[in-house]
Amino acid sequence: MKKTEQATLLDEAIEAWGFARDGVIAEIENLSEAEMAFRPAEESRSVAELVEHILESGAMMAGELSRPDGDFRRKSYPALLKEHGRGIPRAKSRRELVAALRKTFRDGSEKLRGAGDLGMLQLITRFDGKKGTRLTWMHHGIGHEEYHRGQIALYARIAGRTPALTKLIYGE
Repeated sequence: MKKTEQATLLDEAIEAWGFARDGVIAEIENLSEAEMAFRPAEESRSVAELVEHILESGAMMAGELSRPDGDFRRKSYPALLKEHGRGIPRAKSRRELVAALRKTFRDGSEKLRGAGDLGMLQLITRFDGKKGTRLTWMHHGIGHEEYHRGQIALYARIAGRTPALTKLIYGE
């Protein structure tokens, strides 16, 4: 997104989500195709499974926050993921996962922009049953994505790689 002097809170939130999503993509591109199957323990998600979860949860965030009747308790968490995850291709390769991350960000940003700035200031029922503004809950979704980005960076360390963000900071 191009930053303007007249950016709205929604513009800034979408920019923050874009920064988080670009970070996830950089961490994925830092890994080899074979490393996409890595999982640190049998019960852990693989890198590819983490990316699929990011795709589904990002689509759920944008979809539910942009619905006039949005409510994170209107269905079970798995049912919301399934509903909003329809149409997300089940990627097989690292390249396909990266393409899906880019596409779902574009699609989600468009939905959020459609809700508008005033729409994002309206209340939504959170997962815990309490009310919160949609904009605040968008930041919750961004934080969730950053959490998984951190997992992927740790997986890179375990695999003997320097995480993409560390490389960026040190100019590598």
